[in-house]
Amino acid sequence: MLDLYILETCPYCQKVMKFLAENGVSYNKIDIKDKASEEALIQIGGKRQVPFLVDKDRNIQMYESSDIIEYIKTII
Repeated sequence: MLDLYILETCPYCQKVMKFLAENGVSYNKIDIKDKASEEALIQIGGKRQVPFLVDKDRNIQMYESSDIIEYIKTII
């Protein structure tokens, strides 16, 4: 399952979420406006930047909306 760390107001996050929705990709949306989620993001990824994708099944973690979309294209 994919975890996507986001902020609802972030245009780059919206770009990734729109792509996921248009392609019927299931994912867990984790909004970092929640302090615990923000702290988890920093612990996992090392910085407070969104969007941040975690693919636990393939041991992949990445920032950057365009990179995330290109990666998703390879697994759908």
